[in-house]
Amino acid sequence: MKTLKGSTIYLRALEPNDLEFIYAIENDQTIWEVSNTHTPYSRFLVKQYLENAHQDIYEAKQLRLAICKDQDFPALGLVDLFDFDPKNNRAGVGIVLQGAENRNQNIGSEALELLIEYAFSNLNLHQLYANIGTENVASNALFTKFGFEMIGVKKEWTFVKGKYKDEALFQLINTTF
Repeated sequence: MKTLKGSTIYLRALEPNDLEFIYAIENDQTIWEVSNTHTPYSRFLVKQYLENAHQDIYEAKQLRLAICKDQDFPALGLVDLFDFDPKNNRAGVGIVLQGAENRNQNIGSEALELLIEYAFSNLNLHQLYANIGTENVASNALFTKFGFEMIGVKKEWTFVKGKYKDEALFQLINTTF
């Protein structure tokens, strides 16, 4: 897959040297709530994952891309298409940026815009969806900015730090068909 390029960031396929970055993201307990992670990952498992990252979205039913700054190869975050359903032309979307210094800089916006364009133009998807905690104001605003509509709330859906939290389901329909 070619690189997807925006004005200040680009999305690229995962590389073997992303091992430590992905290991750090997957084991960062501060973002487990938004990434739906429950247990740590070993370097061995992350290495196996990277060795199979060459599978295309039709084989793996997911696509994970690294978010990078223009002219800067190291990853700042990850953006995912998951639960890819080619029969119904839909996929879930997830995005995570590592480190507070990478947030509120339009990086997430550019990455989501590039991913939406790729999903609708190259994969011909009809819809994208995202599951976002109702308390996650930044993610709710990000997805709403790109036309995702909240179509429902799953009450007491996730159990986090001793309490149940609601999760909203957002959907974006490709109207260019």
